[in-house]
Parts: sequence; structure tokens; C-alpha cells
Amino acid sequence: MAVVGYLRVSSSKQTLQHQKYELEQFTKRNNITINRWVEETISSRKPLNKRRLGQLLDELQPNDILISTEISRLGRSMMEVMRILETCLNKDCQVWTVKENYRLGNDIQSKVLAFSFSLAGEIERQLISQRTKCSLENIRATGKKLGRPLSAQSKKLKLSRNAKKVKQMLDLGFTRYRIAKTMQVRQTTVDRFLHRMGWI
Repeated sequence: MAVVGYLRVSSSKQTLQHQKYELEQFTKRNNITINRWVEETISSRKPLNKRRLGQLLDELQPNDILISTEISRLGRSMMEVMRILETCLNKDCQVWTVKENYRLGNDIQSKVLAFSFSLAGEIERQLISQRTKCSLENIRATGKKLGRPLSAQSKKLKLSRNAKKVKQMLDLGFTRYRIAKTMQVRQTTVDRFLHRMGWI
């Protein structure tokens, strides 16, 4: 039996460090050793055969455990996630996730749970995208200028006051560069803040 830690980000502007830290902490708490790490920087929209995950799925053996921080790291679309899970379950492998605390094996409950989560995740992403676009359009329609006022404000204080928003962006996969642009601060300021909060 082998335990494989899978890490993925969509672009080179993102880092795998946060995901790796989460998996290391998870395995430490559960007294598990990760035998192999598979890391890649590629969009989940790319076909599986062009991703390292595709090769990994071919190499998995019965009783292996594939661990990821969350199920969306495996794939973005409902159908792709289901195909990946089906491949693992048919090979008698387990899929574990840290954030959702899933332990998916070859049983009907796991399959139903995986289907429900992937469907809910896809719907949620679409709703978030639609709400964001609508909110921006409404703000522009009122003539308000997007972004923070020109008045001087402590950048450190600005991030502290918006810690919840920063954490949400980080959890949604925003790069630190994009967070910095959104919050109108330097990326180094964001990096220091995330380290201080223990989020990376």
C-alpha cells in the first residue's frame, strides 16, 4: 500500500506550498506517511492524459490512498471528478480529502457522496461567478469607482480589517498576486500577512 499526496495549482503565479503544508499537518495528526508526492502546475481544464494526475491514476495499485487538500484539486467539472473517482474506486484505491474530510472507498455511499459534492461544488462556483459579475455591474451602474479610496490607509491594517475576505479569496484559489491587486497592496504585504496569520 502506498500513500500519494497530490498537489495542483492552475498557474505559475500560484504556489503549492500552502497545499503541501496542509497535507503534512493532516498526515502528522493521523500518523500517516506520504510515500510519494505528485505536484503539477496546470489547469484542471486540460485533459487528464496531459496532466500528471492521469499518469498517476494509471500507476495506482489496489489499497493505495490518494490524498489531496480538497476534491476540486482533482478536477473542476462534475463529470471529470466522477471519472477520476470511478477509476480509483474500480482499482480498489481510496481517495481522501483534508478540507471535506472524505474517505472515499469502493462502496455505494462513497459514490453517492462524491457525486453530491461534485455537483454542489460546480453549482456553487457558477453562483459565485454570477454574483461577482452582477455586483460589479451594479457598482459600475451607480457611477462608483471600484477599489479603495485614494486617502492614506495603513496597508497592514487594511488586510487585518479584511482578514475574512482575504481568507475566502485564498480558499477560492486566488493567487497572492491577484489578492494583492484586489486589496490594492503590494504582493509582499500580502505574503507577510498570510505568513503572520499562518495560512501559508
